[in-house]
Amino acid sequence: MGALADFQNSIYLQGLGDVLPALPTDLTKLEALAEGVLSAQAFGYVAGSAGSEATARANRAALERWRIVPRMLRDVAERDLAVEVLGTRMPAPVLLAPIGVQSIFHSDGELAVARAAAATGAPMVLSTAASFSMEEVAEANGDGARWYQLYWPKDRDLAVSFLERAKAAGYTALVVTLDTFTLAWRPRDLDRAYLPFLRGIGVANYFSDPVFQKAVGGPVTDANRDMALLHWIANFGDPTLTWDDLVFLREHWDGPIALKGIQHPDDARRAVDAGMDGVIVSNHGGRQVDGAIASLDALPAVAEAVAGRAAVLFDSGIRTGADIVKALALGAEAVLVARPYAYGLALGGEAGVRHVLRCLMAELELTLALSGVTRPGELTRDVLMG
Repeated sequence: MGALADFQNSIYLQGLGDVLPALPTDLTKLEALAEGVLSAQAFGYVAGSAGSEATARANRAALERWRIVPRMLRDVAERDLAVEVLGTRMPAPVLLAPIGVQSIFHSDGELAVARAAAATGAPMVLSTAASFSMEEVAEANGDGARWYQLYWPKDRDLAVSFLERAKAAGYTALVVTLDTFTLAWRPRDLDRAYLPFLRGIGVANYFSDPVFQKAVGGPVTDANRDMALLHWIANFGDPTLTWDDLVFLREHWDGPIALKGIQHPDDARRAVDAGMDGVIVSNHGGRQVDGAIASLDALPAVAEAVAGRAAVLFDSGIRTGADIVKALALGAEAVLVARPYAYGLALGGEAGVRHVLRCLMAELELTLALSGVTRPGELTRDVLMG
């Protein structure tokens, strides 16, 4: 059994001493448990999606439609899940997706996630909308692998400052979220009139930034907090951006760049033509466009359009190791997991996030082996039926 799958044995061995897992190993059960410990506002924020939430349901339905076809007598004794994506070596093709405002789930928020990521070797993608500054999160992450996710602000000087700070703090790849230049219609949040940013949550990277502080007359205090929030509102997203603006990113970031939110093969081709290093097939977990295509349904065409010229990553709907197998078989090189680790954070802080990651990696390795596969790179659509 491989090192990742050995987590299964450790659970059974601890059971000999009547020690049971603190959280379920079926990660689909975490959402209901998290609802019991979170405020209604916080739970609605993380669990909710756009409109009628049809896109979120479509994400799960698409993953359920595909079925794995196990193959026998393949000699799967030696397994290795390690991959390298956008210059980052990782023990399995699993990253922690960028999620903002994590302090509404647990007081340690992104700091706990950063520590869990470092402990398991999974790269963390830090959101611009974090509850702690990128420097604080980098310190908590230590020698862990970390990427930075940019919500591209209107103020170009602020964008440059974000990128320079991220580079200085050891974030090695840039993820640019394209689908959230404005927030979608999200009834769960609207019905509670709840937007954490307006309460000063998720704006740490802005309030700690020298360019932002200069614009509001100095460090953010109670005296200028309202002005700072208004400035945040005015600068959060830029709906005027076009493909031509990607040149700006290349001018100010010398590492790998991946565009997140790609759903159409033509957009994938344009990303590659613009010199981007990767695309992330994502519909923001269903949080932006109601009635949109499921991300998994978009993945094969995007992977074909990219044709190996850039990395293809996937998120939106991942809940299990088997889900990861399906995404990899349909063309992804790695996946980003989101809500499950947010629920783990809510239920157990750093230990809860570690539990989620270890479960996902162990289940991934076991599912691969039981399907007759020893490495992620061996997966093709032939392992699936749908």
